Amino acid sequence: MIFAAPSTSRPDKLAVFAMVLFWGWVAAMIMRGSARWDHIAVALFATVLAFGPAAARRLLRGLLPLGLVGLTYDAMRFVKHVGVTESSVHVCDLRALEQRWFGISSGGERITLHDWLQPRATTALDIAAAVPYGAFLAVVFGYCVYLFFRDFEAQQRFGWGFFAVNLLGFVTYHLYPAAPPWYFHRYGCVVDLHAMASAGPNLTRVDALLGVSYFAGMYGRASDVFGAVPSLHVAYPTLMLAVGWRVQAPLGRALLGLFLVWMACSAVYLDHHWVIDVVAGAAYALAVAYGARRLAPLFAGRILGAGKTLFQSEPRRAAG
Repeated sequence: MIFAAPSTSRPDKLAVFAMVLFWGWVAAMIMRGSARWDHIAVALFATVLAFGPAAARRLLRGLLPLGLVGLTYDAMRFVKHVGVTESSVHVCDLRALEQRWFGISSGGERITLHDWLQPRATTALDIAAAVPYGAFLAVVFGYCVYLFFRDFEAQQRFGWGFFAVNLLGFVTYHLYPAAPPWYFHRYGCVVDLHAMASAGPNLTRVDALLGVSYFAGMYGRASDVFGAVPSLHVAYPTLMLAVGWRVQAPLGRALLGLFLVWMACSAVYLDHHWVIDVVAGAAYALAVAYGARRLAPLFAGRILGAGKTLFQSEPRRAAG
């Protein structure tokens, strides 16, 4: 077994780091008056695992990067305006590129897929596209846990790759702030830095149909209105497929590929991402997956004190 932890229930250095980090965030949010139940839940979960047996601490090591993503996402609200100005936000110039590269001809003019899809939206398609958007966090967490039991080395590449692709995405949002399609269809080319993040027209209809505010609540927490490029929704299943390719049998690869296609089509149909964003998200994930396999073994283990390496290559294995 790789990275076998001591058999005692005494927390190791990484467990202590996780507890200090998450409880420190809880304390900071309490002082700001913005603490939420999930902040405390994550800190408690990390503490229980840290003082648990070796298997529990190993699970904490496996899930830590997902927790770091949540913390980083939460912290983005404090830097939401960094690098984002009226002159730096890309709206109609990005749409012009979309028309040129991925546009279609309709009625004698070149339009985007979104222009063609939105008037043809149906309730059935709204619901079908809402499924991957509503379940993607559960799918990512579930796949991370599955890899934890199936192949720990692959799980570490996926977990830390997930952290890396999110970090790259968050940085890109501020270096290249870009408006999503729903923003263009609502505001046109005008940049409104005070605009609020939205679930978009399709997901709003799904909330109304189900009588809930699931998607409204989800996007109500978002701090990056101009975070269309890259599509992290597409990056996640791409990373799952890239990391899991050597772990899964043909059926598993097919299911991962289906989820990727489903998510990519939904991102465009729901008016959340241009095709350009979809391509960029996939490219980011593939680059991170390659880096995790080729570069991270040189230094990851030393940084986390986890033994030889967190990303050591494993032989090809087959699973359903």
